[in-house]
Amino acid sequence: MAIDDPVQGADSPRTTTEKPNAKKAADGKPAAPATTWGAVRPLVLRLHFYAGLLIAPLLLIAAVSGLLYSLSYQAEKIVYRQELRSPDSDRTAMLSQQVEAARAAHPDGEVTAVWPSSEDEESTRVLMTMPDSEESKSLAVFVDPHTAQIRGELDSYGSSGALPLRTWLSELHRHLHLGEPGRIYSETAASWLWVVALGGLALWIGRRRTSKRALLRPERGATGRRRTLGRHGSLGLWAAAGFLALSATGLTWSTYAGENIGAVQDQLGGATPVVSAELGSGEGAAGADGHEGHEGHGGDSGAGGDHEGMDIGFDNALTAARQAGLDGPVTVKPPAEGTAYVVAQRDNQFPLRLDSVSVDPGTGLILDELRFADYPLLAQLTRIGIDAHMGLTFGVVNQLLLAALALSLILIIVWGYRMWWQRRPTQDRKLGVGKPMARGAWRKVPLSVLLPLIAAAALAGWFVPLLGITLVAFLVLDVVLGAVARARAARAGTAVGG
Repeated sequence: MAIDDPVQGADSPRTTTEKPNAKKAADGKPAAPATTWGAVRPLVLRLHFYAGLLIAPLLLIAAVSGLLYSLSYQAEKIVYRQELRSPDSDRTAMLSQQVEAARAAHPDGEVTAVWPSSEDEESTRVLMTMPDSEESKSLAVFVDPHTAQIRGELDSYGSSGALPLRTWLSELHRHLHLGEPGRIYSETAASWLWVVALGGLALWIGRRRTSKRALLRPERGATGRRRTLGRHGSLGLWAAAGFLALSATGLTWSTYAGENIGAVQDQLGGATPVVSAELGSGEGAAGADGHEGHEGHGGDSGAGGDHEGMDIGFDNALTAARQAGLDGPVTVKPPAEGTAYVVAQRDNQFPLRLDSVSVDPGTGLILDELRFADYPLLAQLTRIGIDAHMGLTFGVVNQLLLAALALSLILIIVWGYRMWWQRRPTQDRKLGVGKPMARGAWRKVPLSVLLPLIAAAALAGWFVPLLGITLVAFLVLDVVLGAVARARAARAGTAVGG
């Protein structure tokens, strides 16, 4: 993200006004910093520099693809209007007729879920697993709810029902269309985003300035690198909370850190419960399968088929769920052998409607019900956070906020690289960019502060593995570069002395 050292540079306020405690010792060396922050700041600067330099490209890719994804919801409504919308009419076909129309169009498919039309001009969506369907993907057959005529069919992905455009952008953002190996890029970006954001926030707030206004807005009349720094720092301040939220929610479904987060959540009793669909069982169950799918985590599942004995059908199952209080958009999953219909609300917008019930296919009685209000608090927060990350919780406002955060991150990265360029030596053309903070900053940190920092870094690196691995890689790279620099200096000294 940021790849500049505000301490260095001719136009930095810190270079023009020296602090009272920045005195020289008797031997001519700088005195030890008088404050803890004064000791820690050079270390934060160096970490911020290397993280910005090496992780910024990954963050830039995530920001650009995330920006496109945030706009895909509205684009989807335009591109797939033919399939998503249907002419309004006073006539309404039975839901079972709509499902049969989809089955007739694809007799080799297996119905896994049905999204009944919840608006007058909205199509019913019948999700089917085909013999060649990929994992987490299904065929969505769109049916006119008034005439039971097929309006089109598209591939669908995940429980949010992403259609081809949004699916392509989601996979670009998640793994660059490289499959599971590509997810390392997005997890690495999410692992470092909070570190870079907090480091930049501390550096910006701790910077000396002549007015409080300069903390919130770029300094008036500033030019060159100082103006770029003002834009970079003030925008980072405004966007920091959003970056932290994106990092936290992104890590929840990452490969490695996500596993650790899930384990902690389960240990704290925050596993997402799921309504029981087993016939003869009236108790909800919780476990690994209780985590509802989202982008990158599977989608609607179930197995359609003939149920032994009497089957009340989709219409009666939906009616029973409506009578149980499930209003708004819902998903109806057909029963398999020994299981019930499951009807679940799918309104992710705040206030969320995510209740679910299971309906006995023989009697139409409610076997089990699960209210979102009864979820453990951690499960509620996880669901809301993930949906907000995907742009669902607050609808268009949520999507615009995500777009603004993505654009902010892009600008901050660009300004960070620009500062790095602007701080380059102007006389020595052999070096085209600015230098990082001098090595050895950790030696100036008091032991009482350094040890907790090392412990915190080790804990974070263990819990967020890709953060730990890349941090070790940075340290190794820094050691190697330091050794090379010392060897060059030794050779130069030998040449001069010889």
